[in-house]
Amino acid sequence: MQFVQLLIFLILFPLVTALFMLVAKKEIERTWIVKLSAVAVALVTIWLLITTFDKGALYSPVIPAEPVGLVMFILEMLIAVFILYLGIKHRKYHVIALILVQSVMMIFFELTYAPSAAVTSNLFVDEFSNILALIIGIIGSLICVYSLGYMKHFHEHHATIPDKRNIFFFVMFVFISAMFGLVFANNILWVYFFWEVTTLCSFLLIGYTKTEEATNNAFDALWMNLLGGIAFAGAVLWLGMAGNGVMGLDQLLVSGKAIALIPAALIGFAGLVKAAQMPFSSWLVGAMVAPTPVSALLHSSTMVKAGVYILVRLAPVFHGTVTGYALAFVGAFTFLIASGIAISKSNAKQVLAYSTIANLGLITACAGIGTYEAIWAAILLIVFHAISKSLLFLATGTVEHRIRSREIDDMNGLIVRMPKIAAMMVIGIAGMFLAPFGMLISKWAAIRAFIDAPFGFLFVVILAFGSAMTVFFWAKWMGKLLTVTSDSKRIEGEVDRSEWAALVSLAGLSFITTLVFPLLSVKLLEPFLLENYGQVAQLSQDNIIIMILMLFLILVLPLSILLPQRKHRHLAPYMGGRTTTQDMRISGSLGVQKKVVLSNYYLTRYFGEARLRPIGVWLCSALIGIMFIATAFRGVIL
Repeated sequence: MQFVQLLIFLILFPLVTALFMLVAKKEIERTWIVKLSAVAVALVTIWLLITTFDKGALYSPVIPAEPVGLVMFILEMLIAVFILYLGIKHRKYHVIALILVQSVMMIFFELTYAPSAAVTSNLFVDEFSNILALIIGIIGSLICVYSLGYMKHFHEHHATIPDKRNIFFFVMFVFISAMFGLVFANNILWVYFFWEVTTLCSFLLIGYTKTEEATNNAFDALWMNLLGGIAFAGAVLWLGMAGNGVMGLDQLLVSGKAIALIPAALIGFAGLVKAAQMPFSSWLVGAMVAPTPVSALLHSSTMVKAGVYILVRLAPVFHGTVTGYALAFVGAFTFLIASGIAISKSNAKQVLAYSTIANLGLITACAGIGTYEAIWAAILLIVFHAISKSLLFLATGTVEHRIRSREIDDMNGLIVRMPKIAAMMVIGIAGMFLAPFGMLISKWAAIRAFIDAPFGFLFVVILAFGSAMTVFFWAKWMGKLLTVTSDSKRIEGEVDRSEWAALVSLAGLSFITTLVFPLLSVKLLEPFLLENYGQVAQLSQDNIIIMILMLFLILVLPLSILLPQRKHRHLAPYMGGRTTTQDMRISGSLGVQKKVVLSNYYLTRYFGEARLRPIGVWLCSALIGIMFIATAFRGVIL
């Protein structure tokens, strides 16, 4: 039962660290607590993997449900009271109404159905849980380490914002604790509790700066996720009334669609909101107002991953149903439309936000289809997206502090001005759309899954057009980074060691995960698929060899950037026959010299948010309506 101790440690240790962060006032104390805690959490997640990866699903019956459940219910009510207070204080009446409805539902359940709820095992771990635990434990910890240097510079550059780094790190580690609890909980009531904790933490982190914009965006995230929380509470109530006391995820998955489909659809709706799928994508875009580590944490290893995690868990219930295909089309159209909107964005963090929404849409589409091939692709997307996107967010934050801008056009020639950071960004961007990195492999796997599914041709067309758009906006950004101009000056300066540690580690993980991908598939994905679906998906040996060769070829690019460079003679750029000076000026017809300005194409007229987002909102809202109508009638595609 050693694995039970490891699960409890991973859930409680970050919480203990969070409490220490509240009282740690000195920077040196904060630094050592964060670094030691990050190392401890990362090592324990790796040890958990080593000791359990070949044992299948392990369930723990030793954690008593009643006393722990009572504590969780009390904490849920305290969270509700706190949110109610915030709603009253800021006059957010829709938030007040939502939290009251949700609280009444859970109080009614606790008084009426909770005593008869039966769960044989409250905690568990399997291959999928291990994968998510590694993402949370390693990437989440690296983000916390990065935050040490970033938040110090953040408050130096924003002197008017109160320095509450102790609160910031407290919430970050509570977030990590809740995520561990969410992926290890088999008891649906426990999943619900940790789900609500992540909602509160995201609100506090998005609103960290206390500006009017940050507060409004935090409340946008809060009310949307409360809406998802009401759906989750509705699933709990349904299971209490009609589910024969089923309250375990393992029990739900084998209970049959007659019992499982309605609660799965309700929880799936909560997952759509948490994963920022349309029409609920705006909260994630608004979250960009928060400090960069918050964006990285929400987008890569915690908040949004909670949404797709629960969708993938419930995929066997969605498989073969109208509910599942409606869910899949929500994800597919979100992928297509968000990819289009990303083309029109010049702000780096907004590009990353819409790219995240798009990739989560692809994972959602795979979960809705629910076949073993689709789930193989979904889990790969979760892994590779988490690594590349966290690297890009953190590197963008470091660049922003140096150039005082998030605009991609202002990153022109960054490979000369900040060569090391630019190399990290190139690795991150390559990981999102170039072979043989994992995101491209995952999309190939998704195509295979879509071809074999009903409506497969339509899914493949959506994936093809959406992927073409992603190539466009990633290539634009990479081109800006790699542009070499004669007047570029080195501005990299001294980057905090904690920032370097996180960036280099994540860049290394991008290569390592791609290199060991076949091992990841054989040791974790295939056993998980075999146990839950009775079939496995895998790459051929020839494809694996090609991937490894391409990986080593791509490795030459960032290494060549980091090697000492000889001084070369710079030639003036060719401007269609016009005379151009070394400092990028051209002579006009009257002899007036003007500065040459290079800018990307953003095609706002065709891909602007105002043009595409309403289409996505109405289309996906209609699909969600179809999903619930089909669920009410237990519609199943045979």
